[in-house]
Amino acid sequence: MLHKFIVFAFSLILLTGCMYPSDNLSQNQISNDSQLQLVQNAIDLYAEQNNGLLPIVTKENNTPLYQKYIIDFSLLKQQGLIQSIPGTAFENGGSYQYVLVDVEENPTVKVIDLRLADEIRTIQQRLTIYRDEHTYPPFGDKIEEGVYELDYEELNLDTDPSVNSPYSDNKLPVYISTNGELLIDYRIELYQALQEKNHSYTNGDDIRPILIEDHPVVPAYSIPFTVEDKEPIFAPEIEEGW
Repeated sequence: MLHKFIVFAFSLILLTGCMYPSDNLSQNQISNDSQLQLVQNAIDLYAEQNNGLLPIVTKENNTPLYQKYIIDFSLLKQQGLIQSIPGTAFENGGSYQYVLVDVEENPTVKVIDLRLADEIRTIQQRLTIYRDEHTYPPFGDKIEEGVYELDYEELNLDTDPSVNSPYSDNKLPVYISTNGELLIDYRIELYQALQEKNHSYTNGDDIRPILIEDHPVVPAYSIPFTVEDKEPIFAPEIEEGW
């Protein structure tokens, strides 16, 4: 069923394959790439000078993996490793939150697209208003164990909630977990990546890292996905971590 949906979606949508969302790409891509490398160099030096410690903002243990390791630019500035915060960074009025991935083996600088965060926040506001009156979220059809659609009519939306993909021109569905957390469905993007790339992922592996091999943007607001019969599926039972 998912395979047919994805093939149909790809017949309608021209995927960009760009590293950043298409709007303002010509102005931003080169500077963003150079700023990512500048921050990466600073991170590497900081770890070398601080016995492997990383300059990150302390987050709660249950923070989703790709939103957990936010770079603390103030620590980099204190040690003179950067002169100024990148113009693309949230802290300097930009559209990206700089984060680290693979913190245990190979700390690597990536970003959260905050336009995605704004779209999620809009849906969350409607969900909060609904729950203030009804307590429980408006669960719709079951997608996977622990993952459900949202009843968009109950949230006074015109269609099922979705967000703009940070990887292509696709619209990605937004679902809800049994604990009330909004989740982005990256299966279309994962399916394409699995088809295009050589990989060794098997059932039980968290396959989300395949999305950031060639992209600086992380799959924020998600839970693990794995592969089954060569197709991506939600895998909430997989423990997040590097």
